[in-house]
Amino acid sequence: MKTKYLHTMVRVKNLEASIAFYELLGLKKIRHHDSEQGRFSLIFMAPEGQEECPVELTYNWDGDEGLPSDSRHFGHLAYEVENIYEMCDHLMENGVTINRPPRDGRMAFVRSPDNISVELLQAGGALETKEPWASMENIGHW
Repeated sequence: MKTKYLHTMVRVKNLEASIAFYELLGLKKIRHHDSEQGRFSLIFMAPEGQEECPVELTYNWDGDEGLPSDSRHFGHLAYEVENIYEMCDHLMENGVTINRPPRDGRMAFVRSPDNISVELLQAGGALETKEPWASMENIGHW
């Protein structure tokens, strides 16, 4: 029996802020569906050249009252990056908090505007440790 990965879905409260966050990570919008009847939008975003691995942003036009609100039931999204230090610099310059800095030159965690944990992993082996990352403390939860 064969299984094929399709996508990961995350519910978002502010569609524009969420799209902007995932664009900062290097994802592009690959599909957009609005349902007038269901009153929701589905936005699929993926890294260029990896359109088969999207994250689905689900936005309910009338809010999420009555839906589960504890996003911690969802573990995290994980993306490999070419240079973890450059990516973290880029995110910080755009107002994203680095919750778990890449002290080891290999791994960092950030949160989306909807509190979704996103793991960033250095492609290949860990980079040489360097400041300011090596001495940065964790901020909040990741």
